[in-house]
Amino acid sequence: MEFIEAKTILQKATHGEEWFGIDYNMNLYKGCPHKCIYCDSRSNCYQVEDFDRVRAKKDEIEILNQELKSKRKKGVIGIGSMSDTYNHFEKEYKITRKALELISYYNFGVSIETKSNLIIRDIDIFKEINKKANLILKFTITSADDTLSRKIEPNVCVASERFKAMKQLSNHGLFVGTLLTPIIPFITDSEENIRNVIKLSYESGAKFVFSMGGVTLRENQRDYFFKQLDKNFPKLKQMYIKTYGNNFFCYPLNKNLAKIFKEECEKYGLFYKMSDIVKAYKKEIKQEEQLSFL
Repeated sequence: MEFIEAKTILQKATHGEEWFGIDYNMNLYKGCPHKCIYCDSRSNCYQVEDFDRVRAKKDEIEILNQELKSKRKKGVIGIGSMSDTYNHFEKEYKITRKALELISYYNFGVSIETKSNLIIRDIDIFKEINKKANLILKFTITSADDTLSRKIEPNVCVASERFKAMKQLSNHGLFVGTLLTPIIPFITDSEENIRNVIKLSYESGAKFVFSMGGVTLRENQRDYFFKQLDKNFPKLKQMYIKTYGNNFFCYPLNKNLAKIFKEECEKYGLFYKMSDIVKAYKKEIKQEEQLSFL
């Protein structure tokens, strides 16, 4: 794996309350090997050349240590927004695990999104963080069907393995849930799929399911998406061109999906609004901890 220069690791989150109440962003790897057909991080605006090639950052654990030490304000650190921090290189290099150890040591919170069951390796650290700070773990699951999951997310474990990992994390008392995002028109936008993902999330111990609706298509990401459609879903590219033209956001045509999503989440008692999810997982410092400090 290639290592690239980096001056900083932590960035202040500009719209943190709109995305799970995070205070900082952190991407330990640059690029992602999962090759999900819909990944918006492939877009030119993020300036990640050769997105499928994974690179780490030189001395990033040392840099992170200094940054965490110098922060006067504690908060929740978002991990995995641009590239999945639990890629196959993580098994060997354990960069994410080392970063989590520092985050725990300095009493920061964590918000992670992933498609990998490798996350269960770090249950011990998550439990430490959860005792003293805010923690939320999210699995992106776009399809409940493993065969379809392999087509749209080819280089990562299938949905059933993610649900198993979710259940393990939940069994340890950790706040976990599902990102049902994106909902891909003509591919994952069936009522049956929406119902199944929500039901399986509930059965796997999820506290929430969050969705942003359709898929984003722009710049070179659109080209990549269309190539994958030609490969795995013949004739769909023409349907996209005819239906959406050059639209950036492509919403599912079935207007009932939003209603079904809301009803199913409420049936299982799952949070689905961002504000409710943030309120549910964030906790204040325990009273006995405040008294001890004083």
